[in-house]
Amino acid sequence: MTSTIEPGTGAPVLSVRDLHIRRTADGADLVRGIGFDLSPGGVVGIVGESGSGKTLTCRAALGVLPAGCTVAGGRVHVAGLDLATLGAAELTQLRGATISAVFQDPASYLNPSIPVGAQVAEVVRVKKGLRRRDARRDAAELLAAVRLRSPGLVYGQYPHELSGGMLQRVLIATAIAAEPRVLIADEATTALDVTVQAEILDLLADLRERTGLALVVVSHDLAVVAQLCDEVLVMRAGEVVEQGPAERVLQHPEHEYTRLLVDEHERYGLDRFLAPAEAGA
Repeated sequence: MTSTIEPGTGAPVLSVRDLHIRRTADGADLVRGIGFDLSPGGVVGIVGESGSGKTLTCRAALGVLPAGCTVAGGRVHVAGLDLATLGAAELTQLRGATISAVFQDPASYLNPSIPVGAQVAEVVRVKKGLRRRDARRDAAELLAAVRLRSPGLVYGQYPHELSGGMLQRVLIATAIAAEPRVLIADEATTALDVTVQAEILDLLADLRERTGLALVVVSHDLAVVAQLCDEVLVMRAGEVVEQGPAERVLQHPEHEYTRLLVDEHERYGLDRFLAPAEAGA
């Protein structure tokens, strides 16, 4: 699929409005008042410490909040559809076909007893309604599209035979199999070494540019956010403490917590990604 839409423009494909997520056991609000719009080709980053509500926000966007949590206020719209009005079957159809996700541990989402190519092909068959032969062809093309070396060989391999970076590429292939409009990458590069992480980030950027795919990038690594994102939300204890263009937030943070995150990450190379923007300012 090829997009002619300028990245970050057009009607939002994901819109979150004043989202509140409550733990039903004690009535505690775990996420309070989150809101952002994501247009085709746009990239929103969500950063913050563990337990800040980043993943819960993403799960709400996918319509898969964990047991014991519920949306207590606000709205989530995906491609104009209010998730609160959809039934279970409609939500299942939406996931994968319109909005999809890649998580930190790809091995947890792949069946160890089935070759990875067959797993991608099954997703293609179910989500796109193709015959098995056509699904296998599309799956092979997807493995090549995510830049796996020797995709034909990888097709027949099992998860335990692949490296972490290769597994993450397989999971991305599965996530984009039905050509979704939004991809959530929740700490998708955290467990990878620096070189492989850079390759995965480059792949996500390429998918964005080639297809108009919109991205939500959840990460504790500000260098990842600086490299990919147009807008960033900084979360702490369930709330957004700072939000705005990534360049402004990372170069001129206003909130004390954001300044702390930036200061901590500068020694890990954040300045390498901020320097070009500063030079052009």
